[in-house]
Amino acid sequence: MRTKSKKTFNDYWSAYSTVAILLLMVIVFSALKPKAFMSVNNYIKIIEQSAIYILLACGEFFGIILGGIDLSVSSTMALTGVVCAKLMVTGWHPILAVLVGIIIFGAMIGALNGTLINVTNLPPFIITLGMQSVLRGLTYILSNARSVSGISVGFMKSVAGKIGGVVPMPIVIALVVAVIMIFFTTKTKAGRNIYALGGNPMSAYYAGITTKQHRLLCFVLSSVCAALAGMVNIARLGSAEPNAGTGYETFAIAAVIIGGTSFFGGQGTVWKVVIGAIIIGVINNGLNMVGLSSYYQQIAMGILIILAVTLDRFFGASSRK
Repeated sequence: MRTKSKKTFNDYWSAYSTVAILLLMVIVFSALKPKAFMSVNNYIKIIEQSAIYILLACGEFFGIILGGIDLSVSSTMALTGVVCAKLMVTGWHPILAVLVGIIIFGAMIGALNGTLINVTNLPPFIITLGMQSVLRGLTYILSNARSVSGISVGFMKSVAGKIGGVVPMPIVIALVVAVIMIFFTTKTKAGRNIYALGGNPMSAYYAGITTKQHRLLCFVLSSVCAALAGMVNIARLGSAEPNAGTGYETFAIAAVIIGGTSFFGGQGTVWKVVIGAIIIGVINNGLNMVGLSSYYQQIAMGILIILAVTLDRFFGASSRK
């Protein structure tokens, strides 16, 4: 007769750490600002503000699940936003402008990242760090270092408006993308192969997985999600800012790591990454409410990343590798 194995702290940490952190953050800020923080409108606002973090984190997830990273997501978000805005200002239909921004520029940037990593065999950190600077420079050149205004009003209403006057479209877009990514990673062969590649590249290779193609796919997905974030961002702001998303790669990385994805690759789930992104939104919203500047938000993000990676190293999935 089989006896159930006793669960360890490692098991509980892997299963419930992300939800526990979210509840802790909500309790803390609810205690500090009960009336302002604990309102339905504020909760909707937090999730709406987290929509861009969710999109960036869903893409960043694919870089980290490989045991790598994509530092170019924030610059990709800015460049695709400027390209889309420029096209609309020159008379392109918003749908065509969005398709060019997402499918052509977004996918092309990801394909370039993946190809360079495959050809050079350099760590993704090096390639995407370089691309971060290249893409930001291109953004300044295309925009003349000025915001691009005159975006289609219809586009802004469609992407940043509200369904029934209640549910913001950025939330719907972010959640639809998250659901697609959850389906892809759990129900498709390619998704399962990506986990195998991140867990043990050599074993994946000998198992017949086309490692270079799957690595390329991961970085394409990362950049496409960043491009979607760029579309949502310009719709919410009503213009494309060349400095948009500066430092947001930190938020994306923090959301993925806080969401329980192992920084060492091969372990993680998209739905927890979504919760991780909402945690980032809760922290930013709560710190603003208590009157702390953005400098403290950066400190909080840095501390959370260090703690999450450290705890994952000793108690999470990576400790069992």
